[in-house]
Amino acid sequence: MIESEFEPGSGNLVLKNLLGLKSKRAIDQKEAQALFDAEKWAFGYFSAGHRFTESDIKKIHKVFLGKIYPWAGDYRNVNLTKGDFPFAPANQMARLMAEFSGHILARYTPCRSKDKEKVVEAIGIVHSEFLLIHPFREGNGRVARLLADLMALQADLPLLDFGFIKGKTKMAYYRAIQRGLAKDYKPIKAIIRQALQRALRRNAE
Repeated sequence: MIESEFEPGSGNLVLKNLLGLKSKRAIDQKEAQALFDAEKWAFGYFSAGHRFTESDIKKIHKVFLGKIYPWAGDYRNVNLTKGDFPFAPANQMARLMAEFSGHILARYTPCRSKDKEKVVEAIGIVHSEFLLIHPFREGNGRVARLLADLMALQADLPLLDFGFIKGKTKMAYYRAIQRGLAKDYKPIKAIIRQALQRALRRNAE
């Protein structure tokens, strides 16, 4: 499977890519620019009243990484873990994403509530459930954060500020997502709430 192959000469640090890049720094820079371009596209493409679907998620991923990886927009065929935490099995991707689309996205988008706590809840649940599935080989966190931003925009709120998620906070973020397995969304809602508060303060300055 090409998605499990590394670029020759990269020391198994860079996944096989369409650009033949072997440097981790070079691929990171290319992905950062690709994300910036995908964000600009998405902010103009999806309306405030749009109900997101499984196909939208695949399209976002394809637009984001389609010029870098041949498997962009396709669900992964390899199992992934974060430390000792296993994400959903690869052979369950189609079923789980269909359920995510029908039960989660259909319920929480479009995100048009004027109640900020309801917006925080909607974004937190969508964020946690998507990342527990982790449907793509690469780029899941960035797609999840872009989707969170799109939902915030639907609610006439600013783009969320996730800049505080680093170091010890990043570990707390991972644990908050994992709590979603037990449908305990309180920790991830606290993180989304903080990201929104930071964004509101930034806009007020």
